[in-house]
Amino acid sequence: MTGKNVTLRLLDKADREILKLPRPVKGAIYDFQHKFKTNPDSAGLRLKQLQGHDKLHSARVNDEYRALLLRLADDDWLIVSVKHRKDVYAHLDRLTYSVNRVTGGIEYVDLQVVQEEVLRPPAPRTAEPAAPVEPAAPLPLFAKWSEQQLTDLGVAPSLVPVVAALTTEDQLLGLVEYAPQLSGEVLLALYDGKEYDDVLEQVTAPVAVPEPVDPEDFRAAAERPATIVTTTDDALREALEGEDFGRWKVFLHPTQAKLVSRDYSGPARVGGGPGTGKTIVALHRVKHLVERLPAGRNKPVLLTTYNKNLAADLRSRLLALGGEALLSRVEISHVDQLALRTVREAEPGNRKRIIDEAQAVREWRSLLDELGEDGWDAEFLHDEWTQVILGQAVTSRTDYFRARRAGRGRTVSRPERAEIWQLAERFAQRLDRLEVQTWDQIAERAAQLETGRARRIQTIDRQREEAGGLDNIHVADGSGGWLRYRYRHIVVDEAQDLRPAHWKMLRAMTAADRNDLFLVGDTHQRIYKNQVTLGSLGINIRGRSSKLSLSYRTTRQILRSALNVLGDETYDDLDGGGETLAGYRSVLSGAVPDLHRLSDWEAEREAIAVLIESWGQVPHEQIAIAVPSNDMARETAYTLRQHGIHALEIGPDGPRGDSGVHIGTMFRFKGLEYQHMIIAGVTDGLVPHASVRQRQTSDPARYRTEMQRARSLLFVAATRARDSLDVFWHGEPSPFLQELIRVRPPAAA
Repeated sequence: MTGKNVTLRLLDKADREILKLPRPVKGAIYDFQHKFKTNPDSAGLRLKQLQGHDKLHSARVNDEYRALLLRLADDDWLIVSVKHRKDVYAHLDRLTYSVNRVTGGIEYVDLQVVQEEVLRPPAPRTAEPAAPVEPAAPLPLFAKWSEQQLTDLGVAPSLVPVVAALTTEDQLLGLVEYAPQLSGEVLLALYDGKEYDDVLEQVTAPVAVPEPVDPEDFRAAAERPATIVTTTDDALREALEGEDFGRWKVFLHPTQAKLVSRDYSGPARVGGGPGTGKTIVALHRVKHLVERLPAGRNKPVLLTTYNKNLAADLRSRLLALGGEALLSRVEISHVDQLALRTVREAEPGNRKRIIDEAQAVREWRSLLDELGEDGWDAEFLHDEWTQVILGQAVTSRTDYFRARRAGRGRTVSRPERAEIWQLAERFAQRLDRLEVQTWDQIAERAAQLETGRARRIQTIDRQREEAGGLDNIHVADGSGGWLRYRYRHIVVDEAQDLRPAHWKMLRAMTAADRNDLFLVGDTHQRIYKNQVTLGSLGINIRGRSSKLSLSYRTTRQILRSALNVLGDETYDDLDGGGETLAGYRSVLSGAVPDLHRLSDWEAEREAIAVLIESWGQVPHEQIAIAVPSNDMARETAYTLRQHGIHALEIGPDGPRGDSGVHIGTMFRFKGLEYQHMIIAGVTDGLVPHASVRQRQTSDPARYRTEMQRARSLLFVAATRARDSLDVFWHGEPSPFLQELIRVRPPAAA
């Protein structure tokens, strides 16, 4: 065999096994794969077929360790395990490998390890009770499902006898550690109480292959998304580094891989709960689109999100994924920056200062005070102006009388609309006089400019078509260049937090064509007031909406608690329909979240400092504290410093420093994750704020909207946790914690 055409792949389960090995062994594995691809028959590798197996071979990694490889074809190999040499030959009959008939992917299982680690009996008790009572035999967890049903759902046939013997949750979680991915997901879904048909639809169907599977064709199986492997030297190194993103750069879940590479006939949307890899899918989608571009030096792909901090994170991740070559073809910008650039490009004289929403509301209050108006609420008027008047590009009183106000709650009469319009005009004049503008105004102006530009392009295209394909120089852009759409493809992360004007701008920036817009987001994590129906804005995602449901970040225990926070609220799907987290699940297991009730806010802060001290050598940047307000963040940081714990407050641009415990309001933690997450001040009147409760009778619709937003903020904060979640409060707990407290009483103060 010559080395130049040898393919060596690494199965993802083997990758997880390798991550637990000593560092020198990892280095030896990296050297091994180079030698193997150069010449598998080298004497030093000692490649040999294992007795009783037609495809399984062993090869020497170093003196102590051996790689187990499946021979897929003459020059195509797959590493399925790396074992100490004394463990390779003891139970050869217990090493199983097959092609899953549902997914068409390769699955490898060491039944000896599974049975020893999962089904071993508990340690004997040191002393027997005086009068032992014969315990009832525990019932098998999966007795109600037949072997055929389990294999139809995708459970590996070799594991069915083991599954039949499971009697405890600990055994099940142990099995998931060693089982092929789909087997683990199916079993956990059944154990969680999901009906067979729901598991079939939500877990199995998304990864099933449509064509019949040849169980003997391992080469074809290796090419399917269900066989999660890597082949290149760089990808192998990323996998062996063990970093979460390093792994995700290499290993995509079959469902993720399908969404990344699918050819869509128009705009498409991917939803899913926290930690399901939506951003990872967006980044891989960008890479997929760039790889199919014609050669050039322009940037025809836009990657955007709703704030500067997340845009910077996307840039660093995309650089890590594909290097400078990938970055050179992609424009990365947060959506407000994109809108501002668009406006200033068209109106270079527009240099008004930009004010944020809080400043705008203060200007509304000042206007009402000056006019002696006490019948209107400044926040209500600001929302009406941004969401209805600006959001629908209303330019006249007559148009405002006809404007839709769905979702605005409070009904306003025709005379009241006349008053609101007059106040809105005065407010706009006030901003002009102060030479300031809001981000909402910038977004709406950018949408108008881009929509007008798109119309001119369409006019040119029609005239060119009428002229038999010839260009008319008299309708060229005033700059002297030919008008064309700014981007060929647009990918949007955190789509649920964009304004309607943002969507109108983005729709106009790319031609309506295949693979034009790709959106990822979760409306359960909406932390701003923006609520849109994409179809009404020219973005039709019907029939091209998918959902990710497997969390890679949050443990089952934390996930269960976070879902309790959401309660029975209903959420939209960005297109006028409803959305749920049905099927949202995790195969990770950890500690149950801890709840802490303290006497006052100072006691909370002291208890948090003591808790962090108890974690010892955990890097402080892997610890985060989310609180309801900026003042509480500053007070918490002060208390930690008194205990000698360095703290970093998170601002609009991210943490203000390199090392220390991250502290910020719940708004600041979107898109971040931590080993240990603390949420403090989860007290009634703070979460949600007392002002929200006051609207319960005066404006019930707005009350419901703001209560849902407050729930989403707490949900986002809770799902930043990887290993542990601690929730603190003083006085009366937030009403959102009622269900959590019922199932998990707080620790003693």
